[in-house]
Amino acid sequence: MPEQQQWTIVATEQPPEWFIQAVKQHTPLSSGMYAAQLLWQRGIKDNQQLTAFINYKAYQPASPFEFGQEMHLAIARLQQAYNAKEKIAIWGDFDADGITATSVLWDGLGQFFTQKTQLVYYIPNRLKESHGLNNQGIDNLAKQGCKLIVTCDTGSTNLEEIIYAKQLGIDVIVTDHHTLPTERPPVAAIINPRYFSGEHQLFNLSGVAVAYKLVEVLYQTLPNIAKYPLEDLLDLVAVGLIADLVQLSGDCRYLAQLGIQRLQADFQQPPAARRRPGVGRLLELCQKNGDRPTDISFGLGPRINAVSRIQGDAGFCVELLTSRDVKRCHELAEVTELANTRRKSLQKDVQAQVAQKLTQLDLSTTSVIVLEDAQWPAGVLGLVAGQIAQETGRPTILLSTEGLGEQGSGGAGEAGEEITSLSSNSALPLARGSARSVNSVDLYQLVKDQAHLLYRFGGHPFAAGLSLLVENIPLFTAAINQQLRQSLGSTTLTPTVQADLTVTVADLGKELFLELKVLEPCGMGNPVPKLLIQNCWFENAWHRNQQDWQGKKVQYIKTEFDIRDDSGRSAFPGLWWGHYKDELPIGRCDCIAELDYNTFKKRYEIRLIAVRPSVNSALSTRNGLNLSFPLTPLILDLRNQEHSKKATANATQDSPLILEDCPTSWESLRLWLRRCLTTSRFASTLDNQQQLAIAWSKPKHQSPNQVWLTLVGIAKYLSRTNQPVTRVQLLEKIGISDQTLLVGIKALKSFGFTVKRQDNYLQITWHPSDRAENLADEAVTKFLAAVREEQFQQQYFAEVPLSTIMAIANSDNYMGTKL
Repeated sequence: MPEQQQWTIVATEQPPEWFIQAVKQHTPLSSGMYAAQLLWQRGIKDNQQLTAFINYKAYQPASPFEFGQEMHLAIARLQQAYNAKEKIAIWGDFDADGITATSVLWDGLGQFFTQKTQLVYYIPNRLKESHGLNNQGIDNLAKQGCKLIVTCDTGSTNLEEIIYAKQLGIDVIVTDHHTLPTERPPVAAIINPRYFSGEHQLFNLSGVAVAYKLVEVLYQTLPNIAKYPLEDLLDLVAVGLIADLVQLSGDCRYLAQLGIQRLQADFQQPPAARRRPGVGRLLELCQKNGDRPTDISFGLGPRINAVSRIQGDAGFCVELLTSRDVKRCHELAEVTELANTRRKSLQKDVQAQVAQKLTQLDLSTTSVIVLEDAQWPAGVLGLVAGQIAQETGRPTILLSTEGLGEQGSGGAGEAGEEITSLSSNSALPLARGSARSVNSVDLYQLVKDQAHLLYRFGGHPFAAGLSLLVENIPLFTAAINQQLRQSLGSTTLTPTVQADLTVTVADLGKELFLELKVLEPCGMGNPVPKLLIQNCWFENAWHRNQQDWQGKKVQYIKTEFDIRDDSGRSAFPGLWWGHYKDELPIGRCDCIAELDYNTFKKRYEIRLIAVRPSVNSALSTRNGLNLSFPLTPLILDLRNQEHSKKATANATQDSPLILEDCPTSWESLRLWLRRCLTTSRFASTLDNQQQLAIAWSKPKHQSPNQVWLTLVGIAKYLSRTNQPVTRVQLLEKIGISDQTLLVGIKALKSFGFTVKRQDNYLQITWHPSDRAENLADEAVTKFLAAVREEQFQQQYFAEVPLSTIMAIANSDNYMGTKL
């Protein structure tokens, strides 16, 4: 279970009056006080800085020639290719920064080299290849007659592959922003902003911005050739910059500001007149209009990233971003949207499974969370690891042993780093995974220090990718935990959330939104302002599954609500993504939120980040209900009674909440107790409170051995008939829990069954052997033990006294835990 979050408020220093007045010039509808406070906090403390920060026209960008000799070498090699009519390949990457960087070079270099004949591009497959160059891809390009490779968002540390390309007569120009090599590789040129000092305007450029700088110099060196203006590339630059989470300062902020303007202007055109109909269609599908950085970070970026996560091959995304064929772009946009829908569903499934595994960990003795599972799709592990790291305050590493064997490197997710190969033995079973960090823990160094246990790895301080032998996982887990414990000393890791400003509900709305908008585009180093609202409460809360663009349900939850406090009579709308309404606290509370504008609903709203009961909630009253004492659910015991079925069949809106399935843990029962409390919290009298009817019957169990044979029989049947099956269908047939089924699937695999996941279905195939009924096998033994434990728990809950259930409910409620 996630630990209690630690909330911190940014230390505030009152800005001087002259600075407040200067900010007010840019926020005419409001006092400018909040914006001034934030800007002062973030180091903007004079008029020149302020003007350049807010107005891009006052900013002086750096010349691309500041890359010095390397830029001159790159341009000279490109001019040589231009004069000799050589064939050039762009080698990109499969994340949003890499895809947009490839698109910038495809459009930019495409002004000088004929696309598809003189100019081609190559995007590695996320699920089969690693980030960076690889020999197989280089062989492919050599066969096509390529004499020059221009990398983007990758390649800096691919020393062996660069040497291999050179042996085949192919030169390499590297444009990248990742880890620098220990020595200059044998390339025609390497353009990487990490060679600059950390204070340089160009230091934080992402891959797409570096690619843009190369094209910018080519436009200047070969004038009067390009058909389209250089500025047409800026919208793609903005998408890659913001999606890659680089620090938006210096030229990064400048380019993002210009690019968002281009993005919005193009979207405002009729679909047939847009320069980028694919981008326009994506914005329509995610109900955005392109004028906000969040339209990229929550809209375009995740959709572009989803393609490689789900399909592996994201090459068509370059066509989606650059083609002017409206019909084709709309088709590709809809494929992309479908991939994102599948990504959401997979991510939610994996997150639930990870949360279940977390209950088996003692977080008080765990410094680095390392979890593995054979069913987890590698493409979403980085996203889930990031969520778990934020919730627990601990670096998190999630590993998949799905399809054991060599499957590329186990890329670094959004980290986008080249992978360092540490072993040539690829015949043994490998686990692939992604890692995410928090609390300023240098995750890359932690992983690097365990290099002797790894097959490949790569990353940066907050994100990494790795692969290792399955047999090394326990040793790796123990070693990396010991290493972090030693470096932390007495420091305790706790999940933290930080607020920038304290506001009231009455402050929320258009004026504050427009005032805070002067800080945009927000990103690393200039985060979206987090607002602390104290002593508030929620009303009219409801949740629902999100739907995709075709109206189909997606297993992804959001809660909508109204928020109030004592500052005024009006409520303010808000959203809480990925949460149920039952998770909102009872009574008065404090929350941290972001203020946003919903272009689809055309309203201002808050996006909830964190919430907790207010320190004053025990003394508060509302709607005539005294909240000085916690509520206790009224439980009706209908277990093992025939009329319980009749009560279930005749249930109405005013009937008790009815729980028919026998739980297997206190945790699952607590969810229902909590739901009952949440439904009851606005009742003015005890008579009006919602009851919970526990109406399960004593389970009739097969023996664990028979359960195993039933599972094997179903698996054989599904293999013989080639029928897909859902987990839910299997659970109903066999009568076990989801967690126990996962253990059973591992046992099936040990006997030659192959279980593959396709969308929400499982496809089971069998290669017959004489071991299928061997109940002494270790994997089967684990399954039988899991079944016995589950059956024991169900027997317990079938007969546990009602007084015990009430005591647990009262104890949890008074202790303030989440029921």
